[in-house]
Amino acid sequence: MTMAEVVEAVLRRAQKQGFILPREIRAELTQAGLDETVWKDVVKQTAASLHYRQGRYYYVTTVSPRLHQEQEHQRAIAKVIRQLVKHHRDQMKERERRGQERFDFIHSVKVRTDEGKELHLLSRDVSTTGIRLLGTQRLLGKKVRVYFSPATDQPEVCLVVRILWTCSVGDDLFENGGNFLEMIAPNKGDAT
Repeated sequence: MTMAEVVEAVLRRAQKQGFILPREIRAELTQAGLDETVWKDVVKQTAASLHYRQGRYYYVTTVSPRLHQEQEHQRAIAKVIRQLVKHHRDQMKERERRGQERFDFIHSVKVRTDEGKELHLLSRDVSTTGIRLLGTQRLLGKKVRVYFSPATDQPEVCLVVRILWTCSVGDDLFENGGNFLEMIAPNKGDAT
């Protein structure tokens, strides 16, 4: 059996099964009396018909022009999104002024203002020195209590935070960032 016949046998098997494994390609070569170490050469010759994904070579069926165009659009969109994310990450690295590392900490928190108003906000990230909160209120300059309710049987945590900056991130949606001032007992009086 020649290399061309092995390539045909590999393609037939991949078409029948929907995919072919590398060991099956090597088995086809061994059965043909050829050296199984040249299996990658077989793969190169079948590149137009087989697509490698997660350890398997999938048989590529004929794709309609419309589907092909849709796939091209999706690849273009994915490329643009990857570039946007990379650009955003690069900008964030340049603008980062904090001395402490931030951690993503998306968690529902209860916030009590110094006027006694209770708000339910979303924490966005946290560091050892501060927190960023997302909600429908501007809190610039306020001293607030942030209540964290840990999971399971751990006690509630209350931290006093001075809000140092606020920015609008959408219609009636604001980010508020502040520094931790102290930790207090959650049941301590409402005045901050």
